[in-house]
Amino acid sequence: MEESKRQKQIGNLIQQEMSDIFQREGLNIIHNGMISISKVKVTPDLMEARIYLSLFQIPEPEKMLQHVKDRDWELRKHLAARIKNQVRKIPVIQYYLDDTLDYVFKMEELFKNLNIPKE
Repeated sequence: MEESKRQKQIGNLIQQEMSDIFQREGLNIIHNGMISISKVKVTPDLMEARIYLSLFQIPEPEKMLQHVKDRDWELRKHLAARIKNQVRKIPVIQYYLDDTLDYVFKMEELFKNLNIPKE
């Protein structure tokens, strides 16, 4: 099922605000690695937001994801202060790892290892 216009609007709003919150809280650069929010998906009832985190050069991604989840209450409080006038209820936030970047690097390595004859 395709996202509604309102779902996309709320998803984009949450992505912008959470990216800014991550930057202000110092969560975007940790241990010489970088965390960014790659996408936000909102359920049709607007009560749940799924935030996909892209981790770059983070040695232990699962541990970092748990660190972000541990700070969920604090991050949700900051988000509520910013978007309280645009939504009726602040959505419950769930965090997921976005492994798209890892997949891209893996594919690049596979293509490099292919022996394609040049004409």
